[in-house]
Amino acid sequence: MEKERNNSSLKAIVVVLALLLAGSLAYIFKMTTDSKTMETELTKEKSEKATFLTELENLKATYDKALEDNTTLSDDLEAEREKVINLIADLKKSKGDAVSMRKYRDQYNSLNTKMKTLIAENDLLKKQNQVLTTQRDSTIVVLGEQKRFNDTLVVQNENLAKTVEKASKLSIMNLRTQALKVRSSGKQIDTDKASRADQLKVCFAIAANAVAKSGNKTYYVQIIDSKNNVLGEKKIENFDDMTLTYSFTTTVAYDNKAVDVCEFLDGKGKDFEKGTYFVNIFDKSELVSKTSFSLR
Repeated sequence: MEKERNNSSLKAIVVVLALLLAGSLAYIFKMTTDSKTMETELTKEKSEKATFLTELENLKATYDKALEDNTTLSDDLEAEREKVINLIADLKKSKGDAVSMRKYRDQYNSLNTKMKTLIAENDLLKKQNQVLTTQRDSTIVVLGEQKRFNDTLVVQNENLAKTVEKASKLSIMNLRTQALKVRSSGKQIDTDKASRADQLKVCFAIAANAVAKSGNKTYYVQIIDSKNNVLGEKKIENFDDMTLTYSFTTTVAYDNKAVDVCEFLDGKGKDFEKGTYFVNIFDKSELVSKTSFSLR
């Protein structure tokens, strides 16, 4: 009888121990499962936060690129970009829990929608600017070509004017000078002696020129003796930066045909100096012909 009671007590103890063991195992299992679930949730939250940060960085990069276009929307783009930067900063500080992530996700969706609208407008403005730039460049090219054409015409006209001016200049030819002895009868005799000379005769020819302007032509004759004295009237004429002292002038009625001109310089009773004389013909300030002769 006693033995049976002992067996029953032993069985009861075994059952209690078994129940305790089962409960412990169940508790341990539950704790392990809860820990793994929490770890999984934390990993998921970290992954979602990292993914979200990447999306925000991409959104910021989109604004950075759009701002390089420098359109009239630049201020709006910059303002939205600052909002993205602030959201990135807030997200980095957050724990990344579900509630926070939902709040940040809502803000992101709003910013992303605004971004798409602004980028579309910015792309349109960029295309319009490209069209305007192309039109401007085309205009510049056309204006450049027109300027080159005009410059070419100016050069051609200048060259033509120079050619006409050069062609219209009168040529002075066959300049010659004689010393003359004048007899009481008025007859003139050539001489090469200074003591016998009473006059100097200066002659030259003006060549025919069909393109030259007809009318009166005035030439300045300068005769210089061996002592570098200007003979004759010794009048002075100023031409721009040149001052000319001349012996006399001669005016010719020119009608585009060849014409001979002769003028006389009277010694007025004074002897001419011995030596070499220089004769220069000027058309205003331009020396157009020269020669020399000697008296002994």
